[in-house]
Amino acid sequence: MMMEEKDPSSLLDLAIQSLLSNELVAIHSLEEIPRELFIPLFSAAFMGGYRKTLTAMVKIWPFACLHIGTLSVQEPQRELLKAMVESFQFLPVQNSASRSPKLRILDVRQGIDCRTTCPEFGIRSPTCFHGCTHSVHSILKLESQCTIVDSSPESQPSRQPMELLVDLSLDGTSREREFFALLLNKVEQSSGSLHLCCRDLQIDKFSYARNTVKFLDLACIHNLAVDQASLSEVTTLLSHMIYLDSLSLSKITSRSLHGKVFRVFLSYLGRMTCLKELNLSSFSLTDHLASLLRALPPNLDFLYLPFCDISYRDLKFLSQSPQATHLKLLNLSNNAMYWDDCGPLQILLQKLSDTLQHLAINHCHLTDAALAAILPALTKCFHLRVISFVSNPISMPMLMKVLHYLTPLMELKYVIYPIPLHCYEQWHVHGSLDRQKLADVQAQLKAMLQAAKRSDMNWITYSQ
Repeated sequence: MMMEEKDPSSLLDLAIQSLLSNELVAIHSLEEIPRELFIPLFSAAFMGGYRKTLTAMVKIWPFACLHIGTLSVQEPQRELLKAMVESFQFLPVQNSASRSPKLRILDVRQGIDCRTTCPEFGIRSPTCFHGCTHSVHSILKLESQCTIVDSSPESQPSRQPMELLVDLSLDGTSREREFFALLLNKVEQSSGSLHLCCRDLQIDKFSYARNTVKFLDLACIHNLAVDQASLSEVTTLLSHMIYLDSLSLSKITSRSLHGKVFRVFLSYLGRMTCLKELNLSSFSLTDHLASLLRALPPNLDFLYLPFCDISYRDLKFLSQSPQATHLKLLNLSNNAMYWDDCGPLQILLQKLSDTLQHLAINHCHLTDAALAAILPALTKCFHLRVISFVSNPISMPMLMKVLHYLTPLMELKYVIYPIPLHCYEQWHVHGSLDRQKLADVQAQLKAMLQAAKRSDMNWITYSQ
């Protein structure tokens, strides 16, 4: 291929790979290359595991912020994250190289849909769209309060406020303990100029995190997930939080839902005006869902209530609650719905017809009669994309009826269905499934989907 016929982006990639093949040359060239090349070079160095080059780039990064963003962080890349944190320079840097570093916000969170660096709207006051906004120690808050300092040549320049953005999973492993120790050491070295901003905090057993959370600014947290803790421990955390987007609590113990601790918990929930997602799993709420819902903001999008011992009274209140008027996701799985009256569930689906996209009602003991009662309401949920109702005692004729009702929903792409009763010698008993009967069911459903011209709809089931 002639040189002029090559794709310019391919030529850039080739040049970067050639440069990285000799890390010593790559590091020396950082003083000379245009700042615009730092971004593609950083991505290539990170994905290729070039630790020395990354370390050098962080030290003289010519932009105000640096984000990992959508770059894939597998086990080898975790060492790169640690190297980047260690190389984060406190500004201003004395006796630095000719290229003066400008990095003030290092963001090592993975999966954030953002650029490697944010656009700059001014040299004096560069903007980062992902910088901390809530903590009193954030760059935004500190610079808004700063006063004019002595700019005489004799004065020693003070360190500029900086931020290190992280997501943390406190699971008690040595790997996570070492990473957190590195973060704290970096903060200590900064003499107060570095703000550690944790946005996503996951705690696996509160006993693992009891001492660690004392070093975090809990006002920064947007997403909190706690597994295995007491309700009083959870309320202690929530007392410092206002700006949560999502809250996930699993296996939370409480002596009683009639006592002070539960009332305090509800009062803290009432402050979470930004809350969009609530996930309570294995959190016994029998006849107390009304109290919980009243404390929630009316703009909730995602509500998970699996294994919460939801009663008929709870479901009836849910169907009338303003907090359930525009849910996009509703998960009521593993709550036994033995009652004959499915009216509350029917009303709830009718109210959510304009917004509901994902419905999970797995293992709820729904019978043919119950499913038949809610089918008309389901057919009005035109934005439904996923419905899952596995492990319910449904017959084959009922399953065929469900398929007939759901095929007109053109946005519905995934249906996770229960294995019909006739495929078992004893329903849902391990080892009693007739595989040939299940294969016949799958073939029949596939033929019905083809006849309905819905080959884009995926019907999936799970067998033991």
